[in-house]
Amino acid sequence: MTEPKTYGDGIAVVIVTYFPGETLERCLDTLEKATTREVRVVLADNVSGDGAPERAAERPGVTLVPMGENVGYGAAANRGVAELGEDVGWVVVANADLEWDAGCLDELLAVAARYPRGGAFGPLIRELDGTVYPSARLLPSLGRGIGHAVFGKVWPGNPWTRAYRQEKGEPAERVSGWLSGSVQLFRRQAWDSTGGFDPRYFMYFEDVDLGDRITRAGWQNVYAPSASVMHLGGHATSRAPAKMLAAHHESAYRYLADRHRGLAWKPVLAAIRLGLAVRLKLETRGG
Repeated sequence: MTEPKTYGDGIAVVIVTYFPGETLERCLDTLEKATTREVRVVLADNVSGDGAPERAAERPGVTLVPMGENVGYGAAANRGVAELGEDVGWVVVANADLEWDAGCLDELLAVAARYPRGGAFGPLIRELDGTVYPSARLLPSLGRGIGHAVFGKVWPGNPWTRAYRQEKGEPAERVSGWLSGSVQLFRRQAWDSTGGFDPRYFMYFEDVDLGDRITRAGWQNVYAPSASVMHLGGHATSRAPAKMLAAHHESAYRYLADRHRGLAWKPVLAAIRLGLAVRLKLETRGG
């Protein structure tokens, strides 16, 4: 068996970009106050075409890694992490449309010090209106997944959605099933043990899948609400909402199909695919 690599204590931030516009500058400006440590930044760019990543790469400590095509979020993040040397033992993977609260990364590292088996750490994520996004959730079982998919929009307070989103009172530090992929701190050895994101997920559910595999590899996903960021949200996905919705449904199906193999599951999976296709048609009708 190959011995796991030993890494230094350095930290790097890999930001996946796709037409980030002015949000990338704000992300990098606020990142400077997120930690007192020196941070290397890698921009894994999915052919943005708006010039923002190129301009940002003129900053000291920022490296641009062009993908050459739009390879999706997870595959781009993997390429960005692969650029890092063995001096980097902590890797943050993030969207470009984030604003970091002061001390955010230092606090995530402080929480990580308390969890030696912590593989991924996620901060509290606020929306623009101040709402706390439910960024630490249970893994979607078949029952919770179907209940959330069917009733989530018409009955937001249904028990399946509430259980899946783990909504309860004030956010509390805890081990969770998975964490939002919009921003996570990874222990490099945990990242290596899973191989990072599964590139088959072009967008959506890559964070759910990785959270599951981190747990299966013997690590923990830790929600750390004492650290916080603001997520502007939807900057890239708003360019093609129907295409993004289709990608979401395809990824949801892939996640469930990967975990329910065999002939006995074929009829159930066929029904789920049909249901997702109907929902997609209804949600994009007239769009």
